[in-house]
Amino acid sequence: MKYQVKTAAGAARDIKKLPEQIAAQILSTIDKLAYDPRPPGAKKMESIANCYRVHEGVYRIVYVIEDDILKINVVTVGHRKEVYRRLQEKIRHRAQ
Repeated sequence: MKYQVKTAAGAARDIKKLPEQIAAQILSTIDKLAYDPRPPGAKKMESIANCYRVHEGVYRIVYVIEDDILKINVVTVGHRKEVYRRLQEKIRHRAQ
């Protein structure tokens, strides 16, 4: 089964800011999620239900899987030092 992959506007902006070669690797990894949403090395995150992260070098791709409708939402993409801080800010912003 192939999942539909949607990239949030913020995640798309994050990817555009990256060097071209790294952005291409990240986009390739995101495309592969459509066929295998839980690839080897993907880790489930506890902060959001059905949220996972996958590594691409020192960068992280954070996404939410909706198995019932075969959909993946890429929430954020960034360097490992920054991505989790931004994710927490997004969670706080949604709660307000």
